[in-house]
Amino acid sequence: MRITIGEFISLDGVVQAPGQPDEDSDGGFAHGGWSHPFFDPEVMGSALADWSKSTEAMLYGRRTWQVMAAAWPGRAGDPFADHMNSVAKYVVSSTLGEDDVTAWNNSRIIPGDQAVDRIKKLREAEGGDLAVLGSASLSRTLLAEGLVDELRLMILPVLLGGGKSIYPVDGVLRSFELVSTVTSGTGVHVCTYRPKAPTATAA
Repeated sequence: MRITIGEFISLDGVVQAPGQPDEDSDGGFAHGGWSHPFFDPEVMGSALADWSKSTEAMLYGRRTWQVMAAAWPGRAGDPFADHMNSVAKYVVSSTLGEDDVTAWNNSRIIPGDQAVDRIKKLREAEGGDLAVLGSASLSRTLLAEGLVDELRLMILPVLLGGGKSIYPVDGVLRSFELVSTVTSGTGVHVCTYRPKAPTATAA
């Protein structure tokens, strides 16, 4: 399976609480729902639909799963919602158990202390995309571990002045190549990146 990360992200690299005002106020973050003024159904909606076509399973951190589980089960009836509700969902958490994730169909727990090993095994299995949405801490870990096969960013023309990021801060240089890009009428760059293979050095 390929691991893909999809994010709404600001110009200053923030991914915190793009969807709802009360989604995540950690650290005093006061801009919840910041993505809404920039959403373009034609370009961004189309990209989300395309991404979902290749998705066989979802991978979430605890907080993002809880936000999504509160929103999606009641939205049956359109193809994207039906897809979100039917696919397998893996939840990385050190505090939740299997009995805590029954609210959203096909959700399963990956214990936090086993996350990297279990995700590596999923990545080695046959199948379509294992897609991560939101889940800043989990995304940062996957990038740091070199487990991301595709980075799908919707880069919104806004500065948020601080908040959660998906990017590792370990001083390691990681190169990516731009695979595709399209710009929405609201100024959002929808970009797909893949890790660039290291250049061989002559002995």
